[in-house]
Order: sequence, then C-alpha cells, then structure tokens
Amino acid sequence: MQGRFSPRTGGEFFLIGNTKEPCDFEAAGFESPGEIDALEHRYIRLAPRRTVELAAPYLRLELEGEALAALLAQRLLIERNASVSDRLWQLLIDPSGQEELPEDEAVDARWLAEIPAPIWGIVRDTVLRCL
Repeated sequence: MQGRFSPRTGGEFFLIGNTKEPCDFEAAGFESPGEIDALEHRYIRLAPRRTVELAAPYLRLELEGEALAALLAQRLLIERNASVSDRLWQLLIDPSGQEELPEDEAVDARWLAEIPAPIWGIVRDTVLRCL
C-alpha cells in the first residue's frame, strides 16, 4: 500500500493521517474506508478483506489497539495537513541519518511511547524546522 502508515496492532489495522498519494485500499487487502479527512479524524480503523502482510520496515511498540493509533497520530502527524511527517518517520527508522533501511524488518521504537510529551515536542519541533 502506498500510504505511509497503516499499523497493525492486536490484529487490527489503522490508517494514521491522510495519505500522500492515492491508495488502492482494495488491492492492498482492505475495504475502502470511504472519504478520509484526517484533520477531522486523525486515524481510522481499516477493515481487512484478506490476510494482509506489512512491508518492512515497521515499528515495534509496546502499546496496542486504539491507544497505539492515537499515540502515533499525536507524535507523527503534521498539524496543517494531517499527514505523517517524512522527517519524523525517517528519524524513527534511521536515527543515525545514514539513509540506510534497517536490517531487521521491525524497528524498535518503544522509546517513542516512553519519551515524555514535552521532550518529544522539542525533538519534533527541531526536526520539522530543519531544512
């Protein structure tokens, strides 16, 4: 699926934010979610039509379900357009900045849920301001 972020959690799938490109949800194995307005609903539950395999890399966190979807929306979405920030996504999957995809499919991102919101706000603002 060409959308940036559709995490699976506890057997459920969520779309976080607006897609940056048109997505063929049915070809990806999901029912069409209809109109998506992430400015109104920051994440939506997706209904799988068949077994869905996630493409690597993906994040590993300790949270599950809607709590995970809410955290990811809070931490990764750009407020003005409700899309996942490419810069923040890169920070998660390649914190060294070496532009290398992780060797392991799952990236340990448990720290994202553990870092206090005020500290994440400083990191987020700094990353989003960088050119």
